[in-house]
Amino acid sequence: MDYQKILEKKIVDTKSILKQVKVWRDMFNKKIVFTNGCFDILHKGHVDYLCAARSLGDVLVIGLNTDASVKRQGKSPERPINNEQTRAFILASLQVVDAVILFDEDTPYELIKTVKPDVLVKGSDYKPEDIVGADIVKARGGEVITIELTQGFSTTSLIDKIKS
Repeated sequence: MDYQKILEKKIVDTKSILKQVKVWRDMFNKKIVFTNGCFDILHKGHVDYLCAARSLGDVLVIGLNTDASVKRQGKSPERPINNEQTRAFILASLQVVDAVILFDEDTPYELIKTVKPDVLVKGSDYKPEDIVGADIVKARGGEVITIELTQGFSTTSLIDKIKS
């Protein structure tokens, strides 16, 4: 079996995620968790975070910033290090991840409106009331949860370590 084709089925577009969410929710009564980010150079902190997010429900959907979206965030000019296809493929390879969908907007607000997750997750560096899409999730009776970040792990510190 071609593992690449299997992983690519987890990398979806808006039309596909709408169908998949309907199946998960209506046919299997799954609790859908959503998070988003750049996930540029995957490290232990990311994996800890994604495992914790997945533990909050039955399905984990990741909104992944496109390369252009990452560039607009004002990170260093060389970011992202890995292109969007590479980042999506790496995330899709994780057992805890059920779907990865790229978004090109500055925030995942429209994507959250589409997915309508039961749980919206971000790192503890965010205040729950400031998390984009919290209004959508709360209006549907869902939860907005922050997860403690693993100390000593960040993409920026990893890049700095590689440079020095």
